[in-house]
Amino acid sequence: MLTQTHIDQFSAKGYCAIEGFKRADELEELRAAAAAIIEDFDAEGERAIFTTRDHAKTRDEYFLSSANTVRCFFEEEAFDADGKLAQDKALSINKIGHAMHDLDPVFERFSRDPNCDLVAKGLGQADPKIYQSMYIFKQPRIGGEVNWHQDATFFYTAPISVLTFWFAIDDATLENGCLWVSDEGIETPLRQRFCLRDGAVEMETLSDAPWPGDAAAKPLEVEAGTLVMLHGLLPHYSPPNRSEKARHAFTLHVCDGAAEYSPLNWIQRSEDFPSRGFS
Repeated sequence: MLTQTHIDQFSAKGYCAIEGFKRADELEELRAAAAAIIEDFDAEGERAIFTTRDHAKTRDEYFLSSANTVRCFFEEEAFDADGKLAQDKALSINKIGHAMHDLDPVFERFSRDPNCDLVAKGLGQADPKIYQSMYIFKQPRIGGEVNWHQDATFFYTAPISVLTFWFAIDDATLENGCLWVSDEGIETPLRQRFCLRDGAVEMETLSDAPWPGDAAAKPLEVEAGTLVMLHGLLPHYSPPNRSEKARHAFTLHVCDGAAEYSPLNWIQRSEDFPSRGFS
């Protein structure tokens, strides 16, 4: 589990990888739960496409309501020229989000792990609160690119506190689109904020600092069961998956309840559906 070596690397670089954090049976149970959600999903009725390249596509009720429920989002390349699915529904979904950790018993059991609480507190959070969960498919051949970004863009607190828990469900390799991180550390400004105002989201520019160059980009090839921890200021991205192998992952975004959570963040919880910790 979390060691002093992990803590030291996280402090210096803004990331660390904890191998063997989840057992194979836990991974397979989560994979089966994701498959069950997809099986029940009406692919013809909803065709919301998740993309990090055009935030205008997120400006609809389907996306915003996913903050407090469970929604499926297609890959950009899931459809042919006639607007029909080019492959099976199960191979067309980009991700499921964003409240499975509260609403699905399998995802909740996986997420509310006492060992995750120890990791969050070991990396500096006083009162961890889970705000978002995502099951990411990175489908074979059509798995979309996720450009350089910082997770504090979407979960702004004062002070910045968000931690990303990134669980490898499959082996993540150069071939199937593993994470790449900046190896320059986290002494870097927050470049953007994703804000919700009057029912619409917008991306605000906070800094014109360039994204890391190729020399600073480091691939994180990890085995299934590994937990990768990311600081909210750490720039990271993942390339497209053009291989024949999927790269499933599950992520949690966790903010410190001791910090001030911005009312402009797109995910807001009501009093009858509050964010909770790992217990």
